[in-house]
Amino acid sequence: MAFQSIIFLFVFCILGLFDQIDARHPLSARWWQNDNKWIPTWGSMPQLTEPANLPSPPFNQTGQVFYNSTIRQTIHTSIGGSKIRLYFSNAFGTYDLPITAVTVALPANQTAGINEIQTRTVKTVTFSGSANYTVPQGALVVSDPIDFAVSPQSILTVTMYLADGQQSNYITSHPGSRTTSWYTFGNQVSAASLSGTSLASAAHWYFLSTIEVLAPKDSRAVIMVGDSITDGRGSDTDKNNRWPDLLLTKLQKSPRTSNIAVINEAAGGNRLLNDGLGPNGLSRIDRDVLSHPGVEYALVFIGVNDIGTASTSSSAQSSTADRLIAGYKQIIARLHSFDITVIGATITPMSAPGFNVTAQAYGDPEREKTRNKVNEWIRNSGAYDEVVDFDKWVRNGTDVSQLAGAYNSGDWLHPNVAGYQKIADTFPLSVFD
Repeated sequence: MAFQSIIFLFVFCILGLFDQIDARHPLSARWWQNDNKWIPTWGSMPQLTEPANLPSPPFNQTGQVFYNSTIRQTIHTSIGGSKIRLYFSNAFGTYDLPITAVTVALPANQTAGINEIQTRTVKTVTFSGSANYTVPQGALVVSDPIDFAVSPQSILTVTMYLADGQQSNYITSHPGSRTTSWYTFGNQVSAASLSGTSLASAAHWYFLSTIEVLAPKDSRAVIMVGDSITDGRGSDTDKNNRWPDLLLTKLQKSPRTSNIAVINEAAGGNRLLNDGLGPNGLSRIDRDVLSHPGVEYALVFIGVNDIGTASTSSSAQSSTADRLIAGYKQIIARLHSFDITVIGATITPMSAPGFNVTAQAYGDPEREKTRNKVNEWIRNSGAYDEVVDFDKWVRNGTDVSQLAGAYNSGDWLHPNVAGYQKIADTFPLSVFD
């Protein structure tokens, strides 16, 4: 009898334990996550769309954008996974973003920036169990998990339909996509190719901000915080040859780094200390780095626009240098509190020969002093966990204020694809050990 009582008590306790676990953590709904985790495979920095980067009429009317419109966009994954989730941002919308329908598919021929998809791969995307969802002003929505396995460095097509469009002309996008997106009228989310007399395209991403994959638990991510050099100015549209893309290819070739996702959270014109094209770097660390799961590294390569837009007076430039250094220290402290390894990149050259401001407006002797002062701090302060010397890798051997001729895109500020390849080739994978 005593033995039966013990058995009964044991079973009762076990059942009670499972009941509590089920109440707080519904394991039955998450069994497939036991050996996996959600991690971003692609991302872009959301920002307010400038008037020049809004879609052209008739998709842009006074007080309304993308009415009765289908938008088809392609993205380039970094690591693969067995399932995916999509994130759509209304961070800068002043009204709700009513999403009517979304699908995901593989593009024809695994090609970026094209209008055609493989219809047999189309999957309907849902949000909290519904095919449509209204994203509140300033908010973000994540889709339900989608049974859609993706490979590393593959192309995905995401198509969304907005029956009512979005009110006002303030919408969220990433203008510097260097990837062609397509839009047309009517609901064509499952069409093999978009059609219509108003079919149009632009090299911008709208609303889509992140794609996550369900990947093995040893997967990790590096977030790139930067400006137009990281966003890919000087690279080729639809070729995915920005320097982070080229670094990804290098990471994928090594077994010890092939599990690292590369997430590009950069924007053209971005500054560390002041808003400009997008929120300032200090203000967006929480959203663009800390909000993502699985981040183990952050690379900080920002500051050239702070130096180049500040007055050329010695006092203004001295202040800019001191504020940049203080700002880097703030970012490092905040990321370290989340056990994120912080990698600092030196600021690359920004001057034309003879500091010719017609060829490159940022060029100035005082600004060059500031760049060198900041770079010396990045290299020698010991504040960063790791340092990558982009400046040294791409500068002119005889005049260090200039990009090497072979790496100059033509404006003396942005490297070309050869320069981006040089950065990727020289980048030491040991920083990820």
